[in-house]
Amino acid sequence: MRIEVKVPVLPESVTEATLLTWHKNAGEAVTRDENLVDIETDKVVLDVPAPDNGVLLDLVKQEGDTVTAQELIAVIDTEAAAAQAEAAPAATAATATQAAPAATSPSGNSALSPAVRALVQEHSLDPSQIPGSGKDGRILKEDVLAFIKNRDAAPAAAPAEPAPAAAPAPAPAPVAKPTVVELPGAGERLERRVPMTRLRQRIAQRLKEAQNTAAILTTFNEVNMQPVMDLRAKYKDIFEKEHGIKLGFMSFFVKASVEALKRFPAVNGSIDGDDIVYHGYYDVGIAVSGPRGLVVPILRDCGQLTFAEIEKGIADFGTKAKDGSLSIEELTGGTFSISNGGIFGSLNSTPILNPPQSAILGMHKIQERPMVENGQIVVRPMMYLALSYDHRIVDGREAVRSLVTIKESLEDPARPLLQV
Repeated sequence: MRIEVKVPVLPESVTEATLLTWHKNAGEAVTRDENLVDIETDKVVLDVPAPDNGVLLDLVKQEGDTVTAQELIAVIDTEAAAAQAEAAPAATAATATQAAPAATSPSGNSALSPAVRALVQEHSLDPSQIPGSGKDGRILKEDVLAFIKNRDAAPAAAPAEPAPAAAPAPAPAPVAKPTVVELPGAGERLERRVPMTRLRQRIAQRLKEAQNTAAILTTFNEVNMQPVMDLRAKYKDIFEKEHGIKLGFMSFFVKASVEALKRFPAVNGSIDGDDIVYHGYYDVGIAVSGPRGLVVPILRDCGQLTFAEIEKGIADFGTKAKDGSLSIEELTGGTFSISNGGIFGSLNSTPILNPPQSAILGMHKIQERPMVENGQIVVRPMMYLALSYDHRIVDGREAVRSLVTIKESLEDPARPLLQV
C-alpha cells in the first residue's frame, strides 16, 4: 500500500514554505513518526513525520523547493521491506519520479543528501574526514559548513591529493558556488552567494513594512541600574533556591514596562484600519537570537506573572530559539516588545517597531559613568533606554512619560508595588 506524505497545514497568514532538508533518501526504510523532512515557514521550522512504517519511494519535492499546505512531497510503500529496498536500489530509483539517488561516502558513511553531496563535490572534500552529527553518524549540511570553516581557519598545510569525486547527482537549487576573483599579486578574493532563508526574508519584509507604514519616532532616557543591581544581589541566591531559576534583569524591565503600559494604554495599542485597538492585557515580545536569526516569542499576560514566572518563560524561549522548537503560537501576537542590544555590547540604538505593535523598548549596555547627585560627582552603572513608537497613535507626551515611568520603576522598584 502506498501512502502519500503531504505538507502539513500551515499557520494562518502563511501561504507557502521552503523544503529544507530530507533526512531520508529514496529507497530507505522509515518508521512511523520518524521525522522525514524539515520545512521552513517564515516563522518556524516544521517537522514532517512518517505516517507509517515502510520504504520511502518517491521524493516529489527536493531541498530548496517552495511548497504549499497539503502539497504532495513524497510517497511511502508500507508493504515494502528495507531489505528489498537495499537489494534493488535501481528498481526503487526507477519508480521515483523525482527521487534523489542515495550516494555513500568513500568511508562507508550513511547516504549523503543532495545538498551535502553538492557541497562535498564543490569543495573537493573527503567525506570520511567530516564528523557527522546526524542519525547513525550521517553527515549534515551544517557539518560540512563547519568543516569548511574550521579548515579555512587552520594554518596552511601542504597540498593534499584531491578526494575522489562522488557519484554524479542533480545539482540542488539552494546551493550556490562561490565566485573567485583573482587580482594580480593579491591572491584570491572569495565571494559566496547563498539564498536568504524564509525567516530572513520575512524579517526584511516586516522591518521595511514598519518603516514604510508607521511614523516611527524614538525617545531616549537613561536609568541608574544601581537599585536593581543591589536588589538582585541581595535576593539572587534565595530567589534561585526558592524558584529554581536565576534572577536576571529582564524581569525587572518587563514589570516596569507593564506599569508604563497600564498608565498609557496607547503605547500598548495598535492600529487596525481606521480603528485604534486598546489591548486590556500585556503580551510582551522578548527578542531572542537563534541560529536562524532574531525571533520574538511572546510572554503572555505579563501583568499577572511573577518575577519567577517571567524569568522561567524567558529562559524557556532562549532554549527553544537555539534548538528551533518555538511554536507558531509562541511567535504570534504581542502588544509590546523589548529588545536587549546590550548583551552584544550596544551602547545605544533606535529599535524598529514590530507591526502592528505601536512601541518597542530598547535596552543597552550597562556602563559606569560619572553622574552628578546632590551636587556631587559619583560613579553609577548607567544604561541608555530607547523607546521607539508609532507617532500615528502615540503622542510624544505619552511616549516620553512612558519611558520616564519605566526609568522611575527601575530606579525605585518599590514604586510599582505602592502604585505611585
